[in-house]
Amino acid sequence: MIRLFRVFIPASVVALLISEIILVLGCYVLAVFFLGLDPAFFLFDEGNYWKLLVVTGTIILGLYFQDLYGDLRIVTNILLVQQVCLAVGLSLLISAFIGYIDRTAMLGRTLMMIGSLGVVVLLPLWRIFFWRYVIAGLRSERVLLLGNSSILGEVITVLLARPEFGYKLVGYLCEDQPCDFPIPCLGTVADVRAVCEQHRPMRIVVGMAERRNRLPVQDLLEIRFGGVFVEDAADTYEMALHRVCSSKIQPSQLIFSSMLGPRRNAITLQVFYSLLFSLFGLIVAAPLMVLTALAVKLTSKGPMLYRQRRVGLNGRVFTVYKFRSMYVDAEARTGAVWATKDDPRITPLGKWLRKLRLDELPQLWNVVKGEMSMVGPRPERPEFVDMLAQQIPYYRQRLAVKPGITGWAQINHKYGDTLVDSMIKLEYDLYYIKHLAPALDFYIIFHTIKVMLLSKGAQ
Repeated sequence: MIRLFRVFIPASVVALLISEIILVLGCYVLAVFFLGLDPAFFLFDEGNYWKLLVVTGTIILGLYFQDLYGDLRIVTNILLVQQVCLAVGLSLLISAFIGYIDRTAMLGRTLMMIGSLGVVVLLPLWRIFFWRYVIAGLRSERVLLLGNSSILGEVITVLLARPEFGYKLVGYLCEDQPCDFPIPCLGTVADVRAVCEQHRPMRIVVGMAERRNRLPVQDLLEIRFGGVFVEDAADTYEMALHRVCSSKIQPSQLIFSSMLGPRRNAITLQVFYSLLFSLFGLIVAAPLMVLTALAVKLTSKGPMLYRQRRVGLNGRVFTVYKFRSMYVDAEARTGAVWATKDDPRITPLGKWLRKLRLDELPQLWNVVKGEMSMVGPRPERPEFVDMLAQQIPYYRQRLAVKPGITGWAQINHKYGDTLVDSMIKLEYDLYYIKHLAPALDFYIIFHTIKVMLLSKGAQ
């Protein structure tokens, strides 16, 4: 695993990304050879190397926006070819647009066609080869699991579904009786030393439902000093699922840990660049905001803007601004309720505004006012905060930072309308607060573009 932007990313994903950048570049360089041109003269003396970089970058972005680096599983070979063709088509359209503005900034038509054909043929073949053989070869870190806890079950599910993590689960040791984990039970926790000698794991993940007087401390100490890495299942959970396991947090951890709270330097920097981004966003998005406001006014009765009380930093209530996506007095009968799929309160235009996140644009003004940040936990209504704080432990700890227009929970989880969804989103929010940093914020902002294009999470 490699840690980039405060996020654990499988080394195989990074390797795939680098290899595909090289492959795409190589296809266009080979096209230069095929046309009988001198590569050194064409690329460097004539200054065409940056054009190849632009083409390669747009193709890789096209793959990224189709989530081909988030999930490496190949559903069907035909779908994979279609996705690569879409990415190449996007690159051709962008190149054509650049050429329309400045013909000298565009690569030759024949070169583009030959290089693009090479990408369409070779990149799917490479992706299939990488999935079938390279991923299997990298799946070499043998992992033994201890315990029967539910958190361990979630970890097993994720690791089995994501072979690119590089873990090979050899089995687990139960506490008393075997459970329904989809991997073999190799004995009980008391057998840990003998099982380690037989299966030679490189990592042990401890996820026992009850540890008091049952954890084989002495055996694990000797195993650890023997070179086997031993970690708590909560740490594996955080690495694999990118969220904190709230059920395993103890109050003492929150009090004494130096890792769980937001760092002051990171907060100060966030205030600065959030203000810059919001001012820039208001200027750039002004024409779009005017058109959206007119569309809202012309398609349904009522004001263009919707004002609502939300809970912000340290529990302070503020007024959030959004383009109205619901009918006027939509909650007159129901009161405050969560949005649901196919919500009848939402106008036809409002459905599109929510899918494209255009209804959130006025919140840039909340950022300028200092009530919100560009990135942070989603601001909830006071009614929901009071209810959820009574039912979910540590829910109010998400108020330790300013709420954001976008956030870690928003890009990783669907728009939730249940208590379970709120608990999962809290785990993402706690992960964000724990790792808050400019690098993570920029990663979230960049990733939000993909979420918007794929219309994920809106409801």
